[in-house]
Amino acid sequence: MRRTIGAAILSALVAVTTMSLINSSQTSAQPKEAPRKVLRHVVLFKFKEGTSKEQVKAIEMAFGGLPSKIDTIRDFEWGTDVSPEGKSKGFTHCFFVTFADEKGRDVYLPHAAHKDFVKLVGPQVEDVCVVDYWTQK
Repeated sequence: MRRTIGAAILSALVAVTTMSLINSSQTSAQPKEAPRKVLRHVVLFKFKEGTSKEQVKAIEMAFGGLPSKIDTIRDFEWGTDVSPEGKSKGFTHCFFVTFADEKGRDVYLPHAAHKDFVKLVGPQVEDVCVVDYWTQK
């Protein structure tokens, strides 16, 4: 009788383990939910000749400070051109500002902190390129 109970328990454990493995493999095989699209605001700067390293650093820091001042900014990153192709046309800095939607961007553009930043950077910029796009996968 003990062997029968032990065998029954063992069979039950094997069955539960097998079902658990089958369920977990089915779950991981299911397609993942598509990531939510976000709105990216891309800004490229070409600085005027004679703009000092200190002025550029102040602009970098001021732009980087906007996410703490404007709560509709979901993500922020930036960098400088390192392309070996030589096609940057003098644009040295690229900034990515991410918003959940147009409403977030629409809060950002007229925001006092953004306007102050534009006043700071304006005199130092020879050219600026701005592109907004919805992310695609």
